[in-house]
Amino acid sequence: MGSDRIRDKLLAYLFMLIAVPIAGELKLYPLTGADLRISLSTPVFFFILLWSRKIHPVLAGFLTGSAVVCFRIILDKLQLGSFDFPHHFPVFFYYMVFGTFFYIFKVKKLYHRPLLIGLLGMVLEIMGNFSEMIIRHYTTEMKMTASGFLIIVGVAIIRSFFVLGFFNTILVRETRLAEEQQRKRTEEVLLLVSNLYVEMFQLEKSAKNAEELTSTCYAIYRDLKTMNNQNHAQTMLKIAGELHEIKKDNQRIYAGLSKLMAKEKLNDFMNIREIISVVTISNNNYAELLGKTIDFQVSISGEHPEYRTFILLSLINNLVSNAVEAILQEGQIVLMVERVQDLVKISIKDNGEGISEKNKMYIFEPGFTTKFDQAGIASNGIGLSYTKNVIENLGGNINLIPSAKAEGTTFEIQLSVDKLMKKG
Repeated sequence: MGSDRIRDKLLAYLFMLIAVPIAGELKLYPLTGADLRISLSTPVFFFILLWSRKIHPVLAGFLTGSAVVCFRIILDKLQLGSFDFPHHFPVFFYYMVFGTFFYIFKVKKLYHRPLLIGLLGMVLEIMGNFSEMIIRHYTTEMKMTASGFLIIVGVAIIRSFFVLGFFNTILVRETRLAEEQQRKRTEEVLLLVSNLYVEMFQLEKSAKNAEELTSTCYAIYRDLKTMNNQNHAQTMLKIAGELHEIKKDNQRIYAGLSKLMAKEKLNDFMNIREIISVVTISNNNYAELLGKTIDFQVSISGEHPEYRTFILLSLINNLVSNAVEAILQEGQIVLMVERVQDLVKISIKDNGEGISEKNKMYIFEPGFTTKFDQAGIASNGIGLSYTKNVIENLGGNINLIPSAKAEGTTFEIQLSVDKLMKKG
C-alpha cells in the first residue's frame, strides 16, 4: 500500500515536470495586433498544485523551476546551437516563489472559497513575476517599467481566473458524482432497512406466537401431571422450555436489528414521491439485472404528508418486485397513489402473465408460491403473506383487483393516513 502511494506521488511529479515546460512553449495572443503573449505554463502549474494532494508546493516549485530552465536551455542548444543560461535562469525564481507562497497561504484548504483562490492565484503570479523581473534586472539588461508591471498584473488576472474556472468545473462534476453515489447508497440502505422492518415484524409476531404456545404447553403439562402421566408431562414441559428459548432468541435478534436500523440514522419519514422514486429506481435496476425492459409509470394525486418510510417502502417494494418477476421480457408497471379523505390508496399494476383463477384464493397463504428458479427450486412464498400481515397489523387491507383482461395483475393497498404519519 505504501509503495503504491510512493509510485503515485512520483508519477504526479513526473507529469508536472513534463507538462509545465511543454505548456510554457504554447502561447496565446489575446489581443490582436498587440505584442502580448500568454504562456500556458503558469495555468498548468497552478492547476496541478490545486488538483494534486500528493505534491508538496515548495518542492514542486523547486523541481518545476529547474525543469523549465533546463528545458529552455536544451531548446536553445537545439535551435540556436548555443547556451544562454543567464537569460533563462531567472524563471526558476518565478516557480520557486509561486510554490513557496502557495504553501504559506495554504491555498489547498480554500476549496470552499473559489473567489479567494482566484485572487490569491493572481497575487502569487504577480509575486513570482516580480521576483523574476528583479533577478533579470540585475543579471541582464532588462529594465523594470510601470507598463511592464501593469501587463504582468493583467496577464495574472486572466490566467488565474482561467485556471479557477476550469478547476471549479471539474470540482462541480466531482461533487455531482459524489452526490449521485451518496444517493445510490442511501437508496440501497433504505431498501435494506425496509426489508429488515418486515423481518422485525415477523420476529415480533413469531415471539408472540412462541409465548402463546409456551403457555398452552405449560397448561397441558399441568393437566398431564394431574393425571399422573409423568412421561408425557415431562415431554410437554421440555417443549414449553424450548419454545420459551425460541421466544427469547427472537427477542434478542429483534433488539439487534433495532440497534442496526437506529445506527444508520435514516429519516423514518419521507415524501411519498421520494419513496416511490426509490422503489422505481431500485426495481428498474432489478429488471435490468434480469435482462428485462420495463416501463415504470407513476401517478400521485392528492395532498400527502410525510409518511413512515420503512413501512411503505417495504410494502410497495415487495409488490413491485413481484410485478417485475411476473413480466417475461418487456412490459409496463403502473404505480398509482391517491389520497381519499383519511385513506391513502396505493395501486400496483403490471401487464405480466397474471394469476390463474385457481391460485387467486391461495396467494396470501404462507408458503404458497408459483415461482421457481432455474434449478426448479420453489420460492419460499412468504412475500405476499408478510405484506398482508403488516398491512392488517396497521388496520389496512390489500386486495387483488379483478382485471378485465386475462393478463396482468393489480394489487390495491388501503391504509389509514393517521397510521402512517408521525402522530400515528
